[in-house]
Amino acid sequence: MNGLLVIDKPSGMTSHDVVNRLRRITGEKSIGHLGTLDPMATGVLPLLLGKYTRLAQYFSSAEKSYSGAIRFGFATDTYDAEGDPAGPDHWPEMGSGVTLEQVRKVATRFLGETEQMPPPFSAKKIAGTPAYKLAREGKPVELKPAKVRISCFEIIALENAEVSFTMTISAGGYVRSVAHEIGQALGCGAHLSSLRRTQAGVFTIEEAHTLEQLEAAAGNTETLESMCVHPRNLLPEMPSVTGDMSALGRLRNGAQANLPEFSKAAMVKVFAGQRELVGIAKRVAGTLFQPVVVLG
Repeated sequence: MNGLLVIDKPSGMTSHDVVNRLRRITGEKSIGHLGTLDPMATGVLPLLLGKYTRLAQYFSSAEKSYSGAIRFGFATDTYDAEGDPAGPDHWPEMGSGVTLEQVRKVATRFLGETEQMPPPFSAKKIAGTPAYKLAREGKPVELKPAKVRISCFEIIALENAEVSFTMTISAGGYVRSVAHEIGQALGCGAHLSSLRRTQAGVFTIEEAHTLEQLEAAAGNTETLESMCVHPRNLLPEMPSVTGDMSALGRLRNGAQANLPEFSKAAMVKVFAGQRELVGIAKRVAGTLFQPVVVLG
């Protein structure tokens, strides 16, 4: 089965757990997710199936949008609610001094491009080993800050010790780290208490399917394929072009071919008919294209 499915990941499952469940549902072994969601988090998790896994490189820079809550009073070693507290809860004695206006003022510091330190319990690799494995073993975790961009960070409300928020952050950015750093800035400690991804690139929560919905269609390939994002809606920055038999034959064999595509786009999606995505081609000159990814 080839396609892209948008899953509404439930809490308590790793992204790899979702991949394994989908393998059982679809019977397709080659499946990869586009952007890990922590077990605690829910929401949009796009997955590429079959030959579409060859397209993963074109989705790597997609922004992600979230809604969630930050709990003030104490930090945790994982920067979220699943970790061990780093100390006592300071909210009872400090909470009255933290206002919504203060939190909003601190939040503005994170807007734009900034250097962010990834959490020690993360998938970032140190000499080939994921940081979380070293952290679990009590070994030193020496991570380097990475550039991230936060284009939107809205603090909605403060209720008791929790503040609700929405955020849009660049690929590779950690919302957990933002929660941790806000706690440091306010001097009371904080951690991410809940998180829901509402959008990943062009994929939204409105088009996401639950695992229960997919399991109800298990064994019915036609129904499962109808739940995939239409191939022509993928990678909207690339125009879609339908090739004739001669051009498609050349492209499938790795040769250059002329296509009826007259924009100035550097890359295009090549189709045989409405839904059969043949691959991605790069413009050489004019209407002459070179295949860079061939799906079939």
